[in-house]
Amino acid sequence: MRFGSLQLDSNLFLSPLAGYTNLPFRLVVREVGGVGLCTTDLVNARSLIEKNPKAFKLIETSPADSPLAVQLFGSVAEEMREAALMVEARGAVSVDINMGCPVKKVVKIGGGSAMMTELDKTAALVRGMVNAVKIPVTAKMRLGWDDDNLTAPDLARALEDAGIAAIFVHGRTREQGFGGTVNLAGIRKVVAAVKHIPVIGNGDVVTPQAAKKMFDETGCAGVSIGRGAFYDPWIFRRTLHLMRTGELQPEPSFDERVRVLLRHLDLMLEVFGEELGCRMFRKVAPWYSKRFGPCHEFNKRVVQVATKAQFDEILDSYIAWRKQFLGDDGELLQRFAPAPLVASFMRDPASTVREHIPVPKGPVEVW
Repeated sequence: MRFGSLQLDSNLFLSPLAGYTNLPFRLVVREVGGVGLCTTDLVNARSLIEKNPKAFKLIETSPADSPLAVQLFGSVAEEMREAALMVEARGAVSVDINMGCPVKKVVKIGGGSAMMTELDKTAALVRGMVNAVKIPVTAKMRLGWDDDNLTAPDLARALEDAGIAAIFVHGRTREQGFGGTVNLAGIRKVVAAVKHIPVIGNGDVVTPQAAKKMFDETGCAGVSIGRGAFYDPWIFRRTLHLMRTGELQPEPSFDERVRVLLRHLDLMLEVFGEELGCRMFRKVAPWYSKRFGPCHEFNKRVVQVATKAQFDEILDSYIAWRKQFLGDDGELLQRFAPAPLVASFMRDPASTVREHIPVPKGPVEVW
């Protein structure tokens, strides 16, 4: 896939998710394979300009973390231009503008979803950034502020005219937040609104089948995955396989999940140190365990983990406890298997499904 001057090996993207898509997780996803471009957590442009250490930690990277886009939020044109130049100088291959974040902390300063309500001002800000840097500038938006203000197609046209290289669109409104059904028809309207630039669909892609349905029904050029990658870091590789062969690979085994879980923890300790890394991992480990089968014994202890040695003991104890739910073949008995993951746009409209993973309330630096 190509946009602007950037050539990518895959048209699958890791979406920013505040508090989670940091360097350790991006490296995990890259090692598993299939992702074309990863994006940092959203970072306040002003914080970068002020050289806030927490902001620089959000965009921390390494040679293995490439190609990498940095996502900025803000509403002051001069600050966004200066921050874009800073991330370009630090090796980012693309800079993404957050126009979709629904949280008040971002919206109240005129960033995130608020940028969808002032098209002329937003287009002028984008034009200034495009003219300032040599790397592609992209935008992440939602369908609109609410169902009565679905401004994404108009905004997409304005941004294309301003020189944006690609558009990422989350198929929900700001009013929906992270709930409700992703609107594939809404994404398709954005695809139809632009003339030349690629549109990347996003929202509730939790399985390879959901990614394929988004491709098929919207005509989007790529798919960006956020929470679905935490349920299944293998989703990029499995989606590519499905798209290329028509074959759906099985979910990873328990042993493979544990292997990647441990790799993720090791990277957290390497990047953040043992104390902070373990504290942050308390929110990460339950994402993996959602697909372990019965996991309450693991979850109730892992949320208090403080050291690597303690985590190893918790995991060993859990593996021994979990054996009671296995058959003679060592596999989880069917009655204890987790329910299949189903995207909101692939569910029976009459069904109700509780969200399993808590969504961060805003951009955060320390958990």
